[in-house]
Amino acid sequence: MGKLDFSLPIYVLAPLAGFTDLPFRSVVKKFGADLTVSEMISSNALVHNSSKTYKMLQKAPNEEPYAVQIAGNDKDIVKEAVLILNDIEGIDIIDLNCGCPVPKVVRSGGGSALLKDLKKMGEIIETIKKYSEKEYTSVKVRIGFDEKIPEKIAKVCESAGADFITVHGRTRSGGFKAPVDYDAIKRAKESVSIPVIANGDITSYEKAEWVLEYTKTDGVMIGRGAIGKPWIFYQLKHKTSDISPEIKKEIIVEHFDKMIEFYGDYGAVMFRKHLHTYSKGYQGASAFRDKINRITDPKEMRKLIIEFF
Repeated sequence: MGKLDFSLPIYVLAPLAGFTDLPFRSVVKKFGADLTVSEMISSNALVHNSSKTYKMLQKAPNEEPYAVQIAGNDKDIVKEAVLILNDIEGIDIIDLNCGCPVPKVVRSGGGSALLKDLKKMGEIIETIKKYSEKEYTSVKVRIGFDEKIPEKIAKVCESAGADFITVHGRTRSGGFKAPVDYDAIKRAKESVSIPVIANGDITSYEKAEWVLEYTKTDGVMIGRGAIGKPWIFYQLKHKTSDISPEIKKEIIVEHFDKMIEFYGDYGAVMFRKHLHTYSKGYQGASAFRDKINRITDPKEMRKLIIEFF
């Protein structure tokens, strides 16, 4: 299948607003992710030439294959967004978001709101498939809006032309707190012949392996489970639950360097939130966090990171 090989399970970094920016994606890509996805892009913002949106489309040189995820509920605007993306090199996949539960997105009819109107969802997928010049069209869904209808949703995606789908094992009303229904993901997988990727509460190497075994899906997508632990992709790639402090340190330093490269000196301030999660469980973590909260100089911060980890 071209740039994506589903003969072995693939490991995908989920789009997470405010976290999975270019520096973070480039690091997980280097250390084991097979596929990275842009943060969710509003097709409206893209069509209206938002400069912030264009910056979000940028990818790192090592991000190949690379997916751009769009949200939208208007076929004509989605078509225009696709035509814009066609002119941008380096994008291999256009992914339609039909899973975002955020009220603002749902109110505008996008994200998981499309799960209430499967006919419309199918038409939007068909529009992307028809006008996209990229190698793949994919869809990220939940298992329903209020009721669980995973088979129905998966079949609509398949018949509309999706090349593969990612299924998050909660309904929209389940938000991010309800238990993930891996049986529903398994049923979605069994109901279609296209590849299906499992998503939801995959927070450790062991859990990822269990989900793959239980659902028989073609891959896992990891989002919040990779924040503070991006080495989960290294573990999956190398089939090991052990991760040495040296590898962790290498990943953290690489992440910091990429932040400075992409955002300039202000990247050091932005990196504080990552250091808060990276340092969890380490001896002296609170004193370390206290120190970095006052540092703005990248060189000073880098020295501290190397000393601490």
